[in-house]
Amino acid sequence: MKLALVLLHSLLLGPLTWTPVAAKLRALGVATVVPSMVHVTDVDEPPFWPQIGAVVKDSVSHLPQDQPIVLVAHSNAGLVVPPVVPAAGRPVVGCVFVDASLPSRRGPTPAASPERLAYLRSIAAEGRLPQWTTWWDDNTVAPLFPDPRTRALVSAEQPRLAVSYYEQQIPVPPGWDHRPCAYLLFGPPYDRMAQESLTRGWNVAEIPGGHLHQLTDPDTVTAHIIALTAGWHSPAG
Repeated sequence: MKLALVLLHSLLLGPLTWTPVAAKLRALGVATVVPSMVHVTDVDEPPFWPQIGAVVKDSVSHLPQDQPIVLVAHSNAGLVVPPVVPAAGRPVVGCVFVDASLPSRRGPTPAASPERLAYLRSIAAEGRLPQWTTWWDDNTVAPLFPDPRTRALVSAEQPRLAVSYYEQQIPVPPGWDHRPCAYLLFGPPYDRMAQESLTRGWNVAEIPGGHLHQLTDPDTVTAHIIALTAGWHSPAG
């Protein structure tokens, strides 16, 4: 049975960040699912990772029960991949990290470093962060998008993530990476994560671009995801 790809968006953004790549994959006949996780921190108290796992499991429930999947995680969604693997409710053949944060080799993984958590607390209001695209000036944000319309649509669906999301420790179940993993790099600061992926023995590819390069060049990103997952046919133990 052919693999289905499950595209996980950053928790600071929304599923529209994967829409162009999902359309390209489906046009190629690849079953593709893009769960929406924008509401997982509607409640303020962690842990939030169990809800993420439940959302992913529900999103693939329409697929044939024995259809294997590949998890493709962008940005901070990379940290939740380990607990999602056993929660998905079906065979996970492999995992692709796209300009993403990496989970610890052994858990749990802090959702943020102490320094980053201090910064996030400093910009929060009433326990919630401002929308991600407002964290920087326009000269930094505008080039991330292919056009103003896409920027407006993606910006509109951003949640105001609870600061408590970054206070949680995300588990790393043993054996989650006993399956192929790969890394697709767009650029700094995630080059450090790509280098770490090499030390873990993963395949690594690079497409120079901004952090939302899947919006500006979905054809190339799609092609690289397909190339990285080529030959991933049967789940590992």
